[in-house]
Amino acid sequence: MADPLWRMFGLYRRHPWMLAGTAALTAVANGSMPLIQWLVGQGLDAALAAGPRAVDAVAPWVVGLLALSVARSAVAWAATVAAMALGQRILSAMRGDLFVRIQALDLGFHRRHGVGELVARTTRDSDLVRDALAGGARTLVEVALVSAGAIALLWWYHWLLALVPTLLLVAACVWLARHAAAIQDLNRRTDLAYDRMTQDLEEGVRGVRVIKAFALEPARGLRFARHAGVLARRQLATAIAGAVRLPPPQMLVALSQVWVLACGAWLAARGEIGVGALTAASMVVLMVTFRVENIGRVLQVFAAARASAVRLVEVLDAVPAVARGGLTALPPGPLGAELAGIRVAAGPVPILDGLDLTLAPGEVVAVVGRTGCGKSTLAALLPRLVDPQAGTVRIGGVPARDLDLDALRRAVQLVPQEAFLFSDSLAANLRLARMEAGDVDIARALVDACADGVVADLPDGLAAKVGERGVSLSGGQRQRLCLARALVAEPRILVADDATSALDAITERRVLANLRRRGCTTLLVASRLSTVLAADRVVMLAGGRIVASGTHADLTAGSADYRELMGLGAGVADLPPTGGAR
Repeated sequence: MADPLWRMFGLYRRHPWMLAGTAALTAVANGSMPLIQWLVGQGLDAALAAGPRAVDAVAPWVVGLLALSVARSAVAWAATVAAMALGQRILSAMRGDLFVRIQALDLGFHRRHGVGELVARTTRDSDLVRDALAGGARTLVEVALVSAGAIALLWWYHWLLALVPTLLLVAACVWLARHAAAIQDLNRRTDLAYDRMTQDLEEGVRGVRVIKAFALEPARGLRFARHAGVLARRQLATAIAGAVRLPPPQMLVALSQVWVLACGAWLAARGEIGVGALTAASMVVLMVTFRVENIGRVLQVFAAARASAVRLVEVLDAVPAVARGGLTALPPGPLGAELAGIRVAAGPVPILDGLDLTLAPGEVVAVVGRTGCGKSTLAALLPRLVDPQAGTVRIGGVPARDLDLDALRRAVQLVPQEAFLFSDSLAANLRLARMEAGDVDIARALVDACADGVVADLPDGLAAKVGERGVSLSGGQRQRLCLARALVAEPRILVADDATSALDAITERRVLANLRRRGCTTLLVASRLSTVLAADRVVMLAGGRIVASGTHADLTAGSADYRELMGLGAGVADLPPTGGAR
């Protein structure tokens, strides 16, 4: 398997011409630096040889040096701009790939990885990888080009002058390579601490109402401070590790200056090289020393990027538990659904085990059961948000896995318990289900969901902006708008997972009556008696399977467990009054 960071370099293939242009500009800008020092040396030798006419002798070299320096500065500026533009394109592509993959992954993946962690991978980790791909790689190329040019110039002048600097440079590179893994491990631990801090921050912002309701501000502040402290300590440990490991290679390269000065003076005294060559050799070695000092920073950049690249590849290579499905089209007309022998487990613990359920076309079925019995999992099976480990789900007589996934989810609309609205206008939120929906379609959906009054009460109507997650609206308003959004899609099967729990009884009755008039097959995950009474049939879920099925009257007469569950059993009368005894 390819190194994760090396694999990220494959993003450059999307911009080959831009990469080629940037590389060419960088090569010219840095490859010409030893040539500038050579010109200085040649000019100095010409001045020394000319004696009193030194000014005339050095004039051509000065003109050449000036022209080359100006040209090199212009090329270097262009290379910097091109590298910055290319880095931003790489970053944009990387984040786009991550977002698309995160959206494609199943709900189980999102439960295992918190929002804060996924945000950190898409932002901080991608930034670190971009820094390595753009800035870090460019610095390495610059160091390599300058070092290669400097060593080549030293060998041009005299092999003895170049031998020791070459060996010292190789030794410095070996040292850096051997200590890169330790710094990478420290960066990986830093990433984990950053994830925990980001997750805590995200929960603190989203849960601010709960925090204020229980006066948890001081406790949450201390908790966040602990996470931030751990992150700070790990970042400091990484910085110290780099500071301890980086001076030796820098010292090795700096020793080249001593050798060039001593050996060069001896060679000059023997007449084997000129004073200008000695001066140019000293300048190019000093130039390499300054460049190698940047290697320490680049090493830390690459160590951090390699740890981040591992985390990015984990997301990019994650395989969704729910496959895209086949190409079979849904049959025309009303749709029914059949679930046979369904088993869904979370690890070794089954949630649904041997479940059988049939929904006739146009039927309204309510599912009831105790908290945690798997009602929401059952609801998620129909639009294939979850796939069973065993058993078959059929929609319209066709196995759900054989259906086109996008077409299936347009036909089977799920309204979850959590009424989620995006930070956009109401009109944009409602059209998410069907972008081509007209004003008449939206108006009808709002009326059927009893949400037309919500829109009428807003100053800007459908153009009104809702806050993040719809926070500017009440729970009941959000639920009605989310129901309307599902109805805009004109679903053939509607799955409402306790989606009317925040509505008053009168509004709920009107909404359910409107749903019945639409004629679509409806599965209601219910916890209130008023919801159950609107259904044609009621099924009770327990032990991972359907244990009772029939009308509300049938179950009330024949199942003590059902009566107790719905607050109709004899055992409920024995409960203490909610107001307490006096």
